[in-house]
Amino acid sequence: MQLTRFEDLNLSKEIHKAVRDMGFEEPTPIQLGAIPHLMMGKDVIGQAQTGTGKTAAFGIPILEKVDPSFKKPQALILCPTRELAIQVAEELTKLAKYKKGIKILPVYGGQSIQRQIKSLKAGVQIIIGTPGRVMDHMRRRTLRVETINYVVLDEADEMLDMGFREDMETILENTPMERQTALFSATMPKAILD
Repeated sequence: MQLTRFEDLNLSKEIHKAVRDMGFEEPTPIQLGAIPHLMMGKDVIGQAQTGTGKTAAFGIPILEKVDPSFKKPQALILCPTRELAIQVAEELTKLAKYKKGIKILPVYGGQSIQRQIKSLKAGVQIIIGTPGRVMDHMRRRTLRVETINYVVLDEADEMLDMGFREDMETILENTPMERQTALFSATMPKAILD
C-alpha cells in the first residue's frame, strides 16, 4: 500500500488535529520515509535539506512515543545552533498542542542556565539543545541521560562542520545503548556515516 496521507501513518487523533491546525495538507517525502520506520522503533538516517519538514518527520514519532506521566528526559534532539534548537522546540510545541503533559525544553548557550536547570528539575520529557550546552548540563548532573530512549541528530553535517564531533560522541556514549537513533543531514560526508 502506498502511503500518501497523514491518515495512512497510523497517528493519534491529537497529532492529526495539531497537523491540521498547522496547515499541513499531506506529508513530505522525508516524513513519509521516516515516520513509519521511527514509529516501528527503527533507527533512521535521513538526507533532507532545511525546509523539507524533517522536524515533523522525527518530532511526530517522538511525541507519539514519550510517556507524559514519566517526568524524566526521554528524548534528546541535538541541533548545531541555538536558532535551530528554538525553531525545533517551537514546532514540536505546536505538534504537541493536544498531547497533555508533554514538556519540551530547548537548552542552549546565551540563555540563563539557572532557568534551564529549574525547568529540568520540574520535569521535562523532550530536550532540544546544542551539543555544548547539553554537555554542560551533563557535567553539572542537571541533565541525566540514562532515561533517554530517543536521540535525534538534526543537521548532523553542520554539527560536524562546527567541530561538535567529540561532544556528539560523548553525549551518545552516555545515553543507553538500546535507544532509538535518528540522524538527519543535508549531505552525507563519511564522518556522518561513521
